[in-house]
Amino acid sequence: MTYGKFAYLYDELMKDVPYDKWVEIVKNYVSKFHVNGKKILDLACGTGELSIKFAEEGFEVTGVDLSEDMLMVAQGKAADKEMNVQFYQQNMAELEGLGRFDVIGIFCDSLNYLQSEQEVLDTFSRVHEHLDDNGLFIFDVHSIHKIMQIFMNQTFALNDEEISYIWHSYQGEHPNSVEHDLSFFVLDQQTGQYERYDELHFQRTFPIEVYGNWLKEAGFEVLEVIADFEAVSPQTQSERIFFISRKV
Repeated sequence: MTYGKFAYLYDELMKDVPYDKWVEIVKNYVSKFHVNGKKILDLACGTGELSIKFAEEGFEVTGVDLSEDMLMVAQGKAADKEMNVQFYQQNMAELEGLGRFDVIGIFCDSLNYLQSEQEVLDTFSRVHEHLDDNGLFIFDVHSIHKIMQIFMNQTFALNDEEISYIWHSYQGEHPNSVEHDLSFFVLDQQTGQYERYDELHFQRTFPIEVYGNWLKEAGFEVLEVIADFEAVSPQTQSERIFFISRKV
């Protein structure tokens, strides 16, 4: 999937996302499980917001994304902040040739954009290959509750002066999947008129135990499963599930 114009709107639309909470989770588990190195691979890094925050915390960061447009934004931001972050365009299910890392993360529910079970399995396998022994693999996904009860058949809208959107979510082709049909209206400062851009995004999730089994099959030990940025076990109403695992 390419994001096109969406890449350039992404940061404005995500400005209230608590990126610092992802950074804190990684720092806490790096300390808790005594990870010595600070090489981190940020998979599906998007516009590089988290990659740059990790670099500011002293990590040696590599970012990977499928979208060339997203990476162009990320590279520009890293250059503006004089941060040495390496960015590569790859599909995380086909990851290759990037060496070994102490930590690999797939954050902001990016794993949910994979459309098939096989892509998730392939991603776990490629992550395993790119981790140092005892390295940590940390990712978060939408819960089934969020996909089926919060997104499903809902309409969300934003009406700002420069950017507005209408966002319809409806049942996807697969179980526990959703399609997001987004229409953006962006003010052209020169003409004073609004331009429309349309995007279709797909997300799919799986039960917690399924992710756990797949991690074990790929050669990981599941260390903890927590919810909603808190060190608590997932509950029925939890929306975001975090998996902390270690290569064995």
